[in-house]
Amino acid sequence: MPLEDLINFFNQIDEKDYRAKQLMQWIYSKHIFDFDLMTNFNLELRNHLNQNCSLRFDDAVRNDLSDDGTQKWLIEKKDNQIIETVFIPEDKRGTLCISSQVGCLIDCPFCATGRQGFNRNLRSSEIIGQVLLARRELGEERLTNVVFMGMGEPLANYPEVIKAIKILNDPHGFNISRRRITVSTSGLVPQLYKLSEEVGVSLAVSLHAANDELRDELVPINRKHPIKELLEACWHYANVQNLRSVTFEYTMLKGVNDSVKDAQQLAKLLKNQPAKVNLIPFNPFPGVQFKPTDHKRINHFRNILLESGIMTTTRKTRGDDIQAACGQLSGQVMNLAKKTLGQKLKKTLH
Repeated sequence: MPLEDLINFFNQIDEKDYRAKQLMQWIYSKHIFDFDLMTNFNLELRNHLNQNCSLRFDDAVRNDLSDDGTQKWLIEKKDNQIIETVFIPEDKRGTLCISSQVGCLIDCPFCATGRQGFNRNLRSSEIIGQVLLARRELGEERLTNVVFMGMGEPLANYPEVIKAIKILNDPHGFNISRRRITVSTSGLVPQLYKLSEEVGVSLAVSLHAANDELRDELVPINRKHPIKELLEACWHYANVQNLRSVTFEYTMLKGVNDSVKDAQQLAKLLKNQPAKVNLIPFNPFPGVQFKPTDHKRINHFRNILLESGIMTTTRKTRGDDIQAACGQLSGQVMNLAKKTLGQKLKKTLH
């Protein structure tokens, strides 16, 4: 629970507000998960917490280590379902990529998670549990950044993701700067406007195409919230939160979205706006039809954007040997969705 929810919890059992901060300090600063060891709580309170609360978080059933140092944990949920969490070490920072859902409804055809279908949203405790697990395994100092770029669409699980962000950012929680927390979205516009008023984290948008016709196919939510509507929400977010830039993620798919014309269209969309582009080499997975763009064409695409004055980087592929790279996370999902998002929105396209 975030601080304000914990305060309400303790008030309901006639305890003072400060108990909430004490509990958060035990968990997030002292790494104590046993109520009986929380010595500044009286016996009656410890008994009540033991009987009504749990500090347990799910453990990993497997830990994969890449040759490049990337680590992936497979975390089992009920009904034999599995979510995945990835840690990416770099020289001056360590980034944890966490999941927000069991599966995903967005149905992007080049993403392994979407191919698994959708089961349910994760609770905020399950989202934070991934961070606690990683911190236990890695040590507190190595984890500097958290990105909501694992399994699921974070803004489709808005209330629980907001709770998790508040705990990550709270000085009594993980005390991670809001600029070191990134939410990545495929483009849920109403939730983007809400997010701009509620928490000031960094924003990444899965764009992947520079025109509606192509993006309708690659990112089906575009059929409901087309590019113009999405970009208006992004510029609003950047303005309200005083962000230097919104990051636009663009997966390079051979012969699909990697032409000179695509680059020019993208440059026209983003020119003179608070935008940064992150080009992502496509990471294949079993059964997918797409192929990765070669490095020479990626570099040419990037140069067109740079010449238009748009800050552009190419993401270094990490963890692909353990299926932990961008777009490869799949976990194990019992699909409960009767129709994919693409199927539901098909009538709006034709």
